[in-house]
Amino acid sequence: KVAGMTVASDIFPASRTAARGRLAQFIPGAGQNYAFGRNTDPGPEQPSAVSKLSPYLRYRMITEQEVVQAVLEQHSLAAAEKFIQEILWRTYWKGWLEMRPSVWTQFQEERDRQRDSFPNARAIGNAEAGQTGIEGFDDWARELVETGYLHNHARMWFASIWIFTLRLPWALGADFFLRHLVDADAASNTLSWRWVAGLQTAGKTYLATTDNIARYTNGRFAPKGLATTAIIPPNLTVANPRPVPFAAQWERQKPALLLVTPDDMHPESLFTPSTAIKAAFVVADANTLWGDNARGFVASASRDAAERVSTAFQCPADIRDTLDIETLITQAKQAGAEQIITAYAPAGTVADLFAEIAPRLEQEGIPLVQIRRSWDEKFWPHATKGFFPFKEKIPKILGEIGSKDGLQFALELQSRSAS
Repeated sequence: KVAGMTVASDIFPASRTAARGRLAQFIPGAGQNYAFGRNTDPGPEQPSAVSKLSPYLRYRMITEQEVVQAVLEQHSLAAAEKFIQEILWRTYWKGWLEMRPSVWTQFQEERDRQRDSFPNARAIGNAEAGQTGIEGFDDWARELVETGYLHNHARMWFASIWIFTLRLPWALGADFFLRHLVDADAASNTLSWRWVAGLQTAGKTYLATTDNIARYTNGRFAPKGLATTAIIPPNLTVANPRPVPFAAQWERQKPALLLVTPDDMHPESLFTPSTAIKAAFVVADANTLWGDNARGFVASASRDAAERVSTAFQCPADIRDTLDIETLITQAKQAGAEQIITAYAPAGTVADLFAEIAPRLEQEGIPLVQIRRSWDEKFWPHATKGFFPFKEKIPKILGEIGSKDGLQFALELQSRSAS
């Protein structure tokens, strides 16, 4: 344990009640306070302007729509624009990767190749242990391992130093984050590392500087010897975006087993109480989580989810550490289920697992039916290019999903453009 740091389980209590409490506490500062303070990392244990809602959003214990609507009840869209855009970055990354799933596959292949072939294992070990001698970087490495969390700006600085100063493979850095972040997410993590490296937006890199780090850490760190030029790693060809895959419709009155995975742990907001759910199968890991911080959080979150699901749908809820296909089939048949319904899994490890088990379930006559949230349905198709074209769609779509302020803001933007 690093002196003065709190472990992940203390920073992020794994319950929906805790998530809602943190959201309520943050909302008053979601406007100007966030806009002006969001880039400053005051260090662990110190108050900051960021929400620290990322683990709850990552596992959808609370949803993006829920957070945005709660913020817009107290702030105008113009006032809270920076925070709402930050929430939508998560949505954008998921939509972008959903239309280019080969990028996720390429990352895994590159990570495995570099693990086997990178000649300087000691350099990787020193970087992960925080023993490079680089001020700030070493502190963030230890903070990440201990707490399971880093401020977003610190994540960017860390990735930049890893890639350009230490000249280490970006995929191994992304893997280091996946193995320790409590909010580890396939899309946000992979594509953010690619963006820093200059692979996501062709030729555009993020180069950490001493002055920027000193300014936004309140003078805590001013590392010397950082790279002043960015050498972009080799990039594999990225396929043209495919359409967002079709999301199935399900027969609401057909008896169903509800499958809850770490990708979406608030099924009460996706399925109605009238859905014919006979039993629930809550999976705490599903062989889809990377590190102990994430596993510990999700293990507790699964117990919380099982209690909520059992109450909401008046059905038994069984918690399992892993998703065993034979057990799942047995549970479904014992419950009299004719289908297994679950939240749609975007590109990542849960989706990879679903692709493996779906054919077998189909053979058993118990199809796996993935239901996509309307938030994703409306936003994902617009992640065809960069974030800025996507950002222009935000007000209009918020209006479509029920935000009056979003609709008003969209009309104001149209009026400004016309004039």
